[in-house]
Amino acid sequence: MHKQKRGSLLRQTATMLSLCLAAATLVPPAHAEDSLPALGESSSPWKVDVFYENATYFRGKDNTGDRVGLSKFRNTLQAEADKKLSDGWAFHGIFRGTFDGVYRLNKDEYGENAGGAVALESSAAPLLGAPSSMTPYGQGTVNNATAAGLLGLTNNVFGFNSTTPGVIANPATPLNPAALIPLAYSPNQGLRLMFDRWATNPNGVQVAVPVRPCNVDSRGCVDFGGYGDKKQSELEAPEFNNKLDFIREFYVKKTYDLDDGKQVFVKLGKQQVVWGRTDLFRVLDVINPVDFSRNSIYDELQDIRIPMWILQAEYRMGASDTFQDRNISVVWNFDQFRPNNLGQCGTPNVALDAGCILRGFKTLWDYGGTVGNFANVVPPTPGLPSGAGNGAFLSTDFGPHTIGIRNVELPDWSFKNTQLGIKWEGVTANGVSFSLNGLTYRSQLPSLHMFNTGAINPFTGAIVDTSNLIAFDLVYPRVSLLGGSADFQIPEASLAVRLEAALTHGEEFGNSAQASGYSKNRVFRSVIGLDRPTMISWINETEATLISGQLFYQHIFDHELYDRPYGKVGMGDWANNFIGTMLIRASLWNARLNPQIVLARDFKAHAFAVAPSVSYRYSDNLTMSVGANFKFLADDKRLYVADQRDSGSFLPYGQYPGQTGPGAFGLSGLVPGGAFRAGPIGAAWREDEIQFNLKYKF
Repeated sequence: MHKQKRGSLLRQTATMLSLCLAAATLVPPAHAEDSLPALGESSSPWKVDVFYENATYFRGKDNTGDRVGLSKFRNTLQAEADKKLSDGWAFHGIFRGTFDGVYRLNKDEYGENAGGAVALESSAAPLLGAPSSMTPYGQGTVNNATAAGLLGLTNNVFGFNSTTPGVIANPATPLNPAALIPLAYSPNQGLRLMFDRWATNPNGVQVAVPVRPCNVDSRGCVDFGGYGDKKQSELEAPEFNNKLDFIREFYVKKTYDLDDGKQVFVKLGKQQVVWGRTDLFRVLDVINPVDFSRNSIYDELQDIRIPMWILQAEYRMGASDTFQDRNISVVWNFDQFRPNNLGQCGTPNVALDAGCILRGFKTLWDYGGTVGNFANVVPPTPGLPSGAGNGAFLSTDFGPHTIGIRNVELPDWSFKNTQLGIKWEGVTANGVSFSLNGLTYRSQLPSLHMFNTGAINPFTGAIVDTSNLIAFDLVYPRVSLLGGSADFQIPEASLAVRLEAALTHGEEFGNSAQASGYSKNRVFRSVIGLDRPTMISWINETEATLISGQLFYQHIFDHELYDRPYGKVGMGDWANNFIGTMLIRASLWNARLNPQIVLARDFKAHAFAVAPSVSYRYSDNLTMSVGANFKFLADDKRLYVADQRDSGSFLPYGQYPGQTGPGAFGLSGLVPGGAFRAGPIGAAWREDEIQFNLKYKF
């Protein structure tokens, strides 16, 4: 199988290179002697720069009170190569290899010993005579024995195998033999509670998540699109994979001079295409996916974009009566689709905790598991907020194929699954640079689609057709984007202004008001950025300090949020949100010492980040820096969203007062949807770090 995969990879690579070269030949040459580039025929020497970088980060206590310690010991070797080729072609390559020792040096947090045994809340258990409201994983209050003995449900398929290594027969006697799923071993070890590093969820849903590398613990391990199924060696050296990610850039380019003075520029190969004019958050810059597992949103985009095999062709028309410059470009991303890397659960950087949501729910579908505070005993009081003291619930041992993620649907390579963009840009007579952009692409974030057939009713052991199941298929929908950007100077104020805006069609959001669990919505995003070099005498009397601010805005059209007996149901994402950032960077000692501070505020989440740092250029070859990253969150209760444990998918079982059919009644909590309200800052607010970096150019 591995040989077949390698053969398939080689065939795909050869196909990509053939497509690139074929596309290049479509450009009309200006001279008959032009030909395809040859790496060895030019007398121009190679220009090669080699860099080494070490990044060592330490974290303090997380929300559990545990002092995390080392969170990164990343060593990077990067080579950048350039060469002028024959017939006006030029080659550029960047090759990067990384080894992160944190998985060995701090294996109790991120490696083979990560996690442990967990207990989940069963808030109603003391009402039934239990000595504690906490139940160990695999010992939920509702299980096969209690459902049969107390409720008389002799055909129930509650329960899973947390005690016997290997695979055992399902002890239930279901109505449908197809529901008799063999029970694979899912022990109470190597686990953490979902979101436990940054929040608690009293009286709310609690889910246990495996956190060890997939070669140590394979539960919930599946390819979510380049992450989610990685063994420790692949986490340590992430670039060395079947996508050849150690090749950061590998392209050739050429400018063709046409007879009328215009030009055609061609660039083809593995590359990054930068459409945006912003930092940290993206509006137009969505052609390349992003690897958030490297350092969340805080690394430079050029370091975390995932390069793709792309053809760019640009027709440069030059000046006109109206414009100083004009060109139109086409971007064809013909690589196999790749989404953003959100980080595998159990690694230091898991954006929005999404990797843990995915791994936790995939484990529930494949193995079953204990879910805290799920089954209702004392209904909540309508009108009171969800949380501690409102209602009482029991932890529940679900068997496999009842709740969780069933399938991950990654698009296969085909021409219809490639991505195409077009951009017209120019410079007006008064110096305003602008662009108009259009793109059809796949969403780089996953969408969870509830399915309504094929899940097992745990009360009866029958495979049923219903709706509002907490059971999903993961997909990446098709999206179209129209937008534009502009930047200009205001000389009187020494101010540079950057603007971006985009309208997308086809994005999908979790929506508990829909039986499918999601909705398609148009989304408008915009950003305004202001950059000003400012003389601040008490910092430096001779060199300017850069002050740069950005304000991002997002609006979701046709946003749904409705009142139900126990709270609101609908979309967890905010209908409108603003995120502001500010950078202040000074230059001292002839630009050898550069202190800076980055501030970021998520206004709806009430989350705030501050990242001070100081870099020192010891020589032209050696640079060192020390910094920190601190985050704050005002109140996690405002992040609660409907968790759908009250969805009534298996009525009359689990019925709430007044409930006549499937559909969420508004019971809310932090797990799982609250992370999307918290955003990348709020969902990492207990990940404060001290950071040391060293970079050397050979």
